[in-house]
Formats: sequence, C-alpha cells, structure tokens
Amino acid sequence: MKILVTGGAGFIGSQLIRHIMSETDFDVVNVDCLTYAGNVNSLPDLLGNGRYVHELVDVCDTDSLRRIFSHHEPSSVLHLAAESHVDRSIEDSFAFIRTNILGTYHLLEETLRYYQSLSGANQKLFRFQHVSTDEVYGDLKHTDDYFNEKSSYDPSSPYSASKASSDHLVRAWSRTYGLPVLISNCSNNYGPYQFPEKLIPTIILNALKGQEIPIYGDGSQVRDWLFVEDHARALMAILLSGKTGETYNIGGHNEKTNMEVVKEVCGLLEKHHPEKPANIAQYIDLISYVSDRPGHDTRYAIDARKISSEINWAPNETFETGLEKTVIWYLNNRKWWQDVLSQEYKTERKESIL
Repeated sequence: MKILVTGGAGFIGSQLIRHIMSETDFDVVNVDCLTYAGNVNSLPDLLGNGRYVHELVDVCDTDSLRRIFSHHEPSSVLHLAAESHVDRSIEDSFAFIRTNILGTYHLLEETLRYYQSLSGANQKLFRFQHVSTDEVYGDLKHTDDYFNEKSSYDPSSPYSASKASSDHLVRAWSRTYGLPVLISNCSNNYGPYQFPEKLIPTIILNALKGQEIPIYGDGSQVRDWLFVEDHARALMAILLSGKTGETYNIGGHNEKTNMEVVKEVCGLLEKHHPEKPANIAQYIDLISYVSDRPGHDTRYAIDARKISSEINWAPNETFETGLEKTVIWYLNNRKWWQDVLSQEYKTERKESIL
C-alpha cells in the first residue's frame, strides 16, 4: 500500500507517519505545505528513506494535487491537514475557512477524479479517510452525557464550525458521488511533538521558564484526553478494518478538568525536574487565572464503544502513563521545542526538503 497523508508534518500527522513507517511496510506520501505548525523536525530520519516522500504542496493547490495523484498513485488518502487552534480561529478565522473547508473541497475533488480513473480492483481497495474532532458536537450539558456517532452537530467556535463543514462535505462526496469515505472524530490529543501553543506543552514550557501558567476561567472545563500514539493506532485500524461510509469516535477514556491537568503536569515536573526557577517554591505557584475564552465549551466526552466493538481498538495509555511519557519527552527534547519557540524551525524546515 501507498498512503497519501495530508498534514503529515503536524502533531497528529507526524505521529501517524512515524507509526506507519515503524509498524508497517507501507509507503507514505506526505502532502504538507508547512504552515506555522508544520515541522519536519517531527519526522526525524525519514528524509532519504525510500518509502517516504514529502510533497511541499498546499491542499488548495489543485494542479499540484492532480500531479501528486497521477505520479504517486496512492492506495488510500488520510486527510489530516487542518488549522486546529481555537484561539487562533477566534482571532482570525479566514485561515480556518480556507484550509479546513476549501482545502477539503479541493482534495475531495481531486481524490474523486483519481478514484474514478482507477481500475475496478484498485477502486475496491481505495479509501478516503477524514480525520476530525469531537468539537463539532459542541458542548455536553450533563455529566452522564457522551458524544456518539449519532450526536447532532452544534459547533461553538470558528475552528469547530469549519471542521463540521468539512465533515459534511466528505459525507456529501460519499453519498452523491460514491467516494468510499471513512470519518473519525477524536477527543483532545496530547503527547510528544505537540506545538507549544496547546495546553499541555504550554504548562510544561511555562513552568520550566518560571512563567505564569494561564488558566481560562476557573479551570473547570472537562476534556477527554487521548494519547497521540493511541490515536495513530486507531486511525490505521479504521483505515484497514473500518466500514466505508461510517463514522468512528475515538476517545481516551480520560476525562479531566483543565485544572486537574495543570496540577498533574506540575506534580510530574516536581518528580522529574525538581530544579525549579528561583522565583517559585513549587510549580503550581505559577497558576494564573485569565478571562475565559469566548464561547468556551464546558465539557467534551466520547462514547467510543463503536470502534471498540467493531474494530477491537482501545487506548493503551491511561492519562497518567501517557502524561508522564509526555513530560519526560519535553524534558529530554529541548532542542525540538526551543527551535519552535525561537522560530529557528521555520528556516530549517523547507531547506531540508528542497
């Protein structure tokens, strides 16, 4: 198999590619134009590997997409390219409309063109898998409620609205044109190589620098946390064993409030990095409360029984084991995140491909 992965230099995409390259003999075509969150340093040792190609292409570039499909002839597509940070979508929504909606549209059009050109046997094997988020479902009002694959869409932010739109486009291309699609909606991911603007890396890096750890509102917002390696395993399980036309929710079975997350990270830093900055006695002293995000959803939680029963997938990591691995990774890989914070990764990344 040869899998075309869009957004493969991002956080989840790079983990997926590392998983494919280490756990299978499949070839990978990574289509990633390297926006601010794309980082080739998240794919160490792959350049020059005969099973891996990086195409420096925007998913809105239809001519280049057509060339890629024609030249590489992929067996399947895994679509992860997306703008994904809620705060950025509130400040400037256009990039989210362009990449998440228009990019998905252009990719669907070129995928359909390619799919229709395939022979019967290759058509039967081909799949288009769209990777989405539980945020499309909106907010859960009660502690015993969970999102399932039949939950109504009720997005709250420009980001989640753009992802909801892309989900609808994928379903429409399946029902109208017969494109064999799969959709997954995942809970909050965490783990190595996550861009520093996200919650858990922000906690770790601010704590190490002795800077305030900002908490929205009172920190009572609840999220279901999914270790990124478990997510990559789930995506491959869906691609290989999922039923086309179906949606699969992927959750980590780890509901935590934001405040619980902050305190657990601080506790792990006390354990693994007790040499604190001089301005604090303990890492939790850095917690600072800031005004809540506009339209901030209170609780997300995933009912993942479908993927468990139909595909036999379950997360390997608890939040405690996955979080400890994550904290240790950031402590041991300072150059990766220091290059991101200094913007050095931007000068390195395209030069290493071109």
